[in-house]
Amino acid sequence: QVQLVESGGGLVQPGGSLRLSCATSGFAFSLAAMSWYRQAPGKERELVARISSFGASTNYAESVKGRFTISRDNVKNTVYLQMNSLKPEDTAVYFCHGARPAREYWGQGTQVTVSS
Repeated sequence: QVQLVESGGGLVQPGGSLRLSCATSGFAFSLAAMSWYRQAPGKERELVARISSFGASTNYAESVKGRFTISRDNVKNTVYLQMNSLKPEDTAVYFCHGARPAREYWGQGTQVTVSS
């Protein structure tokens, strides 16, 4: 059974930091490209960051470049998103996503709220 379980979300003040984790099981994690998406109320889901299967390459949305860092641990089958200098516009539900040829997997999401 495939599972992707996000954690680490919460309420943080502007300028603060959070670290999201996504623990996975049930698929070949080390062979999967992993990503974080987010969806704010009334908006479409958008790609935040992506990391290749062995971490050799990463990509970021322009809005988070220089503030967010995606990483992975292929021993723990976990992907992370370090979020610094958070802004109110970063408020959204953050989803973990895994992709292999012809297959993709989603987590249930974790809420991040940036507010004073």
